[in-house]
Amino acid sequence: MKYYSTNRQSPPATLEDAVIRSLAGDGGLYMPERIPVLGEEIIRSLKDRSLHETAFIVAESFFGEDVEADALAAIVRDTLSFETPVVHVRDSVYSLELFHGPTLAFKDVGARFMARLLGYFIRRKGIEQTVHVLVATSGDTGSAVAGGFLGVEGIRVFVLYPKGKVSPMQECQFTTQGQNITAIEIDGTFDDCQALVKAAFADRDLNNSMLLTSANSINVARLLPQSFYYFSAYAQLDRTGKAGELTVCVPSGNFGNLAAGLFAARMGLPVRRFIAANNRNDVFFDYLKTGKYEPRPSVSTIANAMDVGNPSNFARILDLFGHDHKAITQSIAGYRCDDGEIARTMRHVFRHCHYLLDPHGACGYRALDDFHLQPHQTGLFLETAHPAKFKETADRILDGNIDVPARLQAFMNGKKQSIPMDNDFGQFRDFLTGENCAQR
Repeated sequence: MKYYSTNRQSPPATLEDAVIRSLAGDGGLYMPERIPVLGEEIIRSLKDRSLHETAFIVAESFFGEDVEADALAAIVRDTLSFETPVVHVRDSVYSLELFHGPTLAFKDVGARFMARLLGYFIRRKGIEQTVHVLVATSGDTGSAVAGGFLGVEGIRVFVLYPKGKVSPMQECQFTTQGQNITAIEIDGTFDDCQALVKAAFADRDLNNSMLLTSANSINVARLLPQSFYYFSAYAQLDRTGKAGELTVCVPSGNFGNLAAGLFAARMGLPVRRFIAANNRNDVFFDYLKTGKYEPRPSVSTIANAMDVGNPSNFARILDLFGHDHKAITQSIAGYRCDDGEIARTMRHVFRHCHYLLDPHGACGYRALDDFHLQPHQTGLFLETAHPAKFKETADRILDGNIDVPARLQAFMNGKKQSIPMDNDFGQFRDFLTGENCAQR
């Protein structure tokens, strides 16, 4: 299958090139030239399949023309070592817990899949030079990518994160790994980190001197595997007769997770409507109301992984709907909640439902609850990270002391290793090409 650029100024690329290069030469995001549709019979059969079987069906639909079946099956099997159960919260509202991976974040699946697919292409293409993976993070992307790529031969990862704007637990997950993982602490916002990564890909001289790719959701190998969740959730709901009239609410920052859900729907998954839940960084919410997309600087909130003022995957959403604002609003509703509403939602659900939400999941629950589903309708919101990753926030809001899983506590015992850096592309470029970087 070929992949085209959302800017449509570059020639189509193979999957191999799209994964290795990440961004098209014209700065656009890669999109598959066609979206495979799964038949109704396959959709009905999902309730009788395991997560691994379901994920392989989806992966083969996208990647089967470019990756041998045995190799793809091994990649899926190696990626998925856990289940993602649906947990009943209240009435017709369900939570899909997406934090059962190694770093307890929903991005574990996409990061691990991409690491293994990239490694497969490096071996197949006989690439001998080091592949440099650049990733900007507002929280969980950095930890998931660090965990997924740790120790992978021939790959070095550079995690750019905004100083003081990620939780201590998140920071520990990507600053204590060492080996082939380098954390760069940028004096700025997530948008600044993302701009530095994009500037690196746009620098021709830099790309001629070193092989760069990204593990953010701008890379199709990171994005598309996230559609596995949606098919798995549908299957689990279908087993209990709750899959009809399904509304899915997605806490949204860079909009990779929502884009993956939209791909799933285009493949035939029966989703009645999506809700994009924003915190105060509500650029997309305003776009839905006005039809005008006006990026602006991000602001810090207690749902920090959603603190994005110019979401990259907005370009993919536009492309999926042919830049038709009306069509987008018919498929996606918007919601916005501030820190106070997030905190009140966390307290309410904990006290009345005995369920511990993280701040991002709280945005999703609040939005879904306010949409007042009918009795015959089912609502599903995505719970994207373990609440303990935001322990200080959760403890303060709930006036308690939540437990920290052992695998998270282990990160807190490590020694922080990060490179402080100004929000300056010249400085970042010099670091990448300098002897200091080459020896790391």
